[in-house]
Amino acid sequence: MFAAAQDRWKLAIIRAVRQGPPGGPAIGRFPISFPEPNQPTMTTPAAPARPPFSLAGKVALVTGSSTGLGLATAKCLGLAGAKVAMNYANNQARAEKALHEVRDAGVTADLYRADVTDSAEIDGMFMGIERMLGAVDIVVMNATPAQPQKAIEDYDWAFYQQMLDFFVKSPYLLARRALPSMKDRGTGRLINITSEVFLLGVSPFSAYVAAKGGQTGWSRSMARELAPHGVTVNMIAPGWIPVERHENDPQADKDAYLATVPAARWGIPEDVGWAAAYLASDEAAFVTGQTIAVNGGKTVW
Repeated sequence: MFAAAQDRWKLAIIRAVRQGPPGGPAIGRFPISFPEPNQPTMTTPAAPARPPFSLAGKVALVTGSSTGLGLATAKCLGLAGAKVAMNYANNQARAEKALHEVRDAGVTADLYRADVTDSAEIDGMFMGIERMLGAVDIVVMNATPAQPQKAIEDYDWAFYQQMLDFFVKSPYLLARRALPSMKDRGTGRLINITSEVFLLGVSPFSAYVAAKGGQTGWSRSMARELAPHGVTVNMIAPGWIPVERHENDPQADKDAYLATVPAARWGIPEDVGWAAAYLASDEAAFVTGQTIAVNGGKTVW
């Protein structure tokens, strides 16, 4: 009975996050379409304009937010009322285009360049955010490098180290910089974008999966450590959600993945963004150390 109640509770949260208030216009989707021949798929619902959670008065930092899931998350948090610090490491022109897109949606946002695996650059970024937007209340740890799938013989340790730098070192450095202010104020939100690959043990993908496992373990431990300070630490584990970098992936791979999704359709980037808006909200103050899997039912427990 308890497990069934938990399942109903998780579904209710995800449904609330996705629906938003009635009557609002849908925000724009990424212009990507994956043909799905011979697949009995459901229609992907339009994303809501705003979630039923207010982040007014909050400042949110989203790392790696010039494209993909990070861009959608920045927009969703901003539409919920947060002032958003968008982060990028390379390609300034693309990042500035993303900033204009978010601002055009009515969001207060600024752009900050920083390598989020470097403590000095993180410190400089935070000083800029604090000067322009205010103390950071919410950190969404989303930045990621390329993720090639290879057999273990084809990886070298430098690649493993890069994965660990992005998914263990970077959350550690970001938290270390954000926590003094959060602890002083008795509130804060750390949200790690993890992945279903750790839950599924996807192979051949050992470097990425191992690093995501480290990120998950770190988040769970930090959730217990920081709970007495009013700071929550949670995770969002997306499945394969179409973004720009997937445009040229083989159609056979797309079809094979889609066939395993119980919801029988693709997710959209805003699915992750609205989940983040919930976890960042005051309504989620008693939720910590948890993972919301945004993958149409591929991982259930």
